[in-house]
Amino acid sequence: MDFNLDETQQDLKKLTAEVLTREEATAGEGTGAAGKEGGATAGDGLWRAGLMSVCASEEAGGAGLGPVEMAVVLREVGARAAAVPALPVLVSTLALARHGSPDQRRRVTRGTLARREPGRAPADPPETVARREGDGWSLTGRKVSVPYPADDVLVTADEGLFLVASPSASPEFTSTGEPAATVLLDGTPAERVAGPEAAADAGRLFTVAVAAQASGVLAGALDLTTAYIRTRRQFGRALAEFQAVTMQIADVYIAGRALDVAMWSAAWRLGEGLPADEDVALAAFHVCEAVKALYTCQHLHGGLGLDVTYPLHRYFAQAKHLSHLLGGADAQLDLIGALV
Repeated sequence: MDFNLDETQQDLKKLTAEVLTREEATAGEGTGAAGKEGGATAGDGLWRAGLMSVCASEEAGGAGLGPVEMAVVLREVGARAAAVPALPVLVSTLALARHGSPDQRRRVTRGTLARREPGRAPADPPETVARREGDGWSLTGRKVSVPYPADDVLVTADEGLFLVASPSASPEFTSTGEPAATVLLDGTPAERVAGPEAAADAGRLFTVAVAAQASGVLAGALDLTTAYIRTRRQFGRALAEFQAVTMQIADVYIAGRALDVAMWSAAWRLGEGLPADEDVALAAFHVCEAVKALYTCQHLHGGLGLDVTYPLHRYFAQAKHLSHLLGGADAQLDLIGALV
């Protein structure tokens, strides 16, 4: 594959960066592009610029773009540790563009994806049970860590991918302060989108989306840390002049490059309709490993890295949150072992 972005993708990257930078400046230092709580108005600039609909089908008023373009937007979101609902919105609209009916595509513009189940690895087949109820379906089960709860929720179940309107939910706490919920399904009416392959594809899209945002988080933290060690002086020398420091920052760079290669490969293969399970699992593993690199960034900042008025804490919190969404490194190693 060619890892260079084409003209459309470069324009998308530039526009996303400009919108997020402008929102961050408006929100104020230390709050991120969405403010501290990531509330309902988070990412208004992204909506106005049409960036939240880049993966929606053209018939739904979107741009009809694919996984690589989704990754381009989310990497810029991560690079600023912005608390915005871009990840669930882009994943849900892309999944519907790939598998939904024309009516479903038109109706759902601000959805989210309910995939993870308590006590199970994210890649495990879903235990949520789908049953036929007359001309429709009902779902029974529980989903956790559902990001940015919305009125329209895509739910993975044993019989495929389903659309549920305003399911019962209870709030969860997240390390970033962004909204998340546990979704409770007890004979809840549902609308079938497509079969089990669609549910598996939605899971792959979600994993690549998390990897793309995590890639940006690590890149942003690396830039912040590199600038700090160049200017912070100790014993009359810049920290960057100490060999131990340069070796540690090099480890962070290598972690970022490893994540980038795996993530872009997985996104490209999904966009081309090629088998991507191994690439997706490898990208997920590097997301979970990226948390170690964020610890290094904090260490190189000393006490400043823990100061909530300094932006590094937002990157660390988001890296932890994204790793949590994928179940941790051990779960990914188990999956990689099963695939190879």
